[in-house]
Amino acid sequence: MTQRSKQALRAIGNMLGRLRRDRQGVGAVEFAIVFPLLLALYITAFELTIGFSVYKRATHAAGSIADLVSQQSTVNKVYLNTMEDVAGAIFAPYGTDGLKLKISGILVDANKVAKISWSWDQSDGRPYVVNSIVNIPENLKQPNAFLVHAELTIPHTLLMFMSSVSTKITPITIGRDYYFAKREADPIPCSNC
Repeated sequence: MTQRSKQALRAIGNMLGRLRRDRQGVGAVEFAIVFPLLLALYITAFELTIGFSVYKRATHAAGSIADLVSQQSTVNKVYLNTMEDVAGAIFAPYGTDGLKLKISGILVDANKVAKISWSWDQSDGRPYVVNSIVNIPENLKQPNAFLVHAELTIPHTLLMFMSSVSTKITPITIGRDYYFAKREADPIPCSNC
């Protein structure tokens, strides 16, 4: 090995030794490594918080709609159409694109058999056949009771980071339903459902 090669190797060794002892910029390098992970966790937590908020609003909207309908002595399609506005007010500022709403009157007979008295959806359809038997929670099967059942579904999109080490947009459907008993003993008829 020549003298010049030895000097070059010694210079490289000295430079590597200085580089190894130099601690300037270590924090910046560590931050650069950790920052993408922290950002992904922050965005995922934010998106999950929004999703839980929409879920909570869906529960609140279904409960409010069932409560409002159960306070009436009679309903019709015009009144039931206003329930979309109730849901829209509860979902503000998220919007209600793709919201699906079904409201049903359920009559429980003396034998504790629950049957559809009337039903309505936001397209003015009848989602359930009149007098068809429906399953309701056991604690609501009281003889001669009348229940209002509100069903609400809304699509929601979650932006998820780090699921399978990638970014993906996950569409989900949030659905809630709520039963509310009629305040007085008489059933609530729907004049044109």
